[in-house]
Amino acid sequence: MNAKVHSYESFATLDGEGIRFAVFLKGCNLRCLCCHNPDTWNGEGIIIDSHELVKKIERYRPYFSEKGGVTLSGGEPLLQGAFVEEFFKLLKEKGISTALDTSGSIIDKHTDNILKFTDHLLLDIKQADNESYMKFAGCTLDSVLDFLEKANKHKVRTWIRTVIIPGINDREEFVEKIFRITQKYPCVEKYELLPFHTMGFSKYEKLKIDNPLKGYKALSAERLDELNSYLKKLNTAE
Repeated sequence: MNAKVHSYESFATLDGEGIRFAVFLKGCNLRCLCCHNPDTWNGEGIIIDSHELVKKIERYRPYFSEKGGVTLSGGEPLLQGAFVEEFFKLLKEKGISTALDTSGSIIDKHTDNILKFTDHLLLDIKQADNESYMKFAGCTLDSVLDFLEKANKHKVRTWIRTVIIPGINDREEFVEKIFRITQKYPCVEKYELLPFHTMGFSKYEKLKIDNPLKGYKALSAERLDELNSYLKKLNTAE
């Protein structure tokens, strides 16, 4: 089965545990305000067959650490659910660890099988209520939590992540709300705060797309440290 691929990263270290081969698929159903990859939204991309892609990845297998493997990201990879299901099944047959980086906004007939073949889930939770979520991303918090419930059912090791944006969600009370949500799901191992950056701004200009956060500044290291310290206190209290 073929997929539309945006790009590859053969030595990824920020897309799950260990050294990973990251595959970024084309297409996204959301338009998150903080998106730094608008170039993944549309277009044909690189067309590649699942078997061909597995062969390509196997050449890099000696570079995987014990905890390394393959991460499928995007865009939104679950827009190509049939491919993801087949691809992850092939990887598991080869004994290669799989990680899925998703918004959790899509549930369809492929979801359960995909999660059966997923070792590690990287799931974004972007806002703390349905109304804010819809304005920020174009889907609801409830839909994402439905996906998280499925991951919990399949006991998929899950990391929850939130991009922290100055002036939008860089508040202790916001971090606590998301933290409290994550505590309801035993599959969640970690809640990570990711700093908003402006490195993707040039892509909006190149593509002549309106940037909804134009003029916003990157989150400072100092503020991220403060929020991480608060999050550590919440974890300790639990």
